[in-house]
Amino acid sequence: MTKEQFTKLVLENEEMMCKVAMSMLRNEKDCEDALQSAVLTAFEKLSTLKHEEYFRTWLMRILINTCNKQLRQRKRITELTEIQAALTSSAEEVEVRAAVEALPLKIRQVIILYYSEQFTTKEISEILKIPKGTVLSRLDKGRKLLRLELE
Repeated sequence: MTKEQFTKLVLENEEMMCKVAMSMLRNEKDCEDALQSAVLTAFEKLSTLKHEEYFRTWLMRILINTCNKQLRQRKRITELTEIQAALTSSAEEVEVRAAVEALPLKIRQVIILYYSEQFTTKEISEILKIPKGTVLSRLDKGRKLLRLELE
C-alpha cells in the first residue's frame, strides 16, 4: 500500500474514528491525541496488515487500543460536553445521546460501533477481540438499559 492509498483510506474513515474516540475518551483534546497516535501507529505498522480489505477493521482496532491505553493512563474519565451539538439537535437526540453516554464503556463501545458506525457483529468481535456472543449480549444489555433510561 502506498502513502497516498494509506492517506486516502485514513481520510475516508476519519469521521468514524472521531466518533469512536470521542465516545470512549469524552474529551476533544484526548480524542485528537488518540487519533494522531493511532494514525502514526497504523502507518508504522502498515506492513502487518495482511489483507487491505480489512484496513478499516484493523485501523479501528489500533484506535481502540490507543484509547484504552489513554484511559488506563489517566485515572478518571472527563464528561463529554457538546453544547453546540445540544443547541442544534432536537430534544430527543440530546436525550438519546445522553443515555448512550451514560452506558458503561464496554456496552457503549458496542452500541456505537453497531448503530453509529454500522459495523457487523462479526467486525465488532474482531475489533474488540471478544467473542461474537459477547458482542450480542452487550448489544442486548445496551438496548435494555437504553429502553429503561428513555421510557
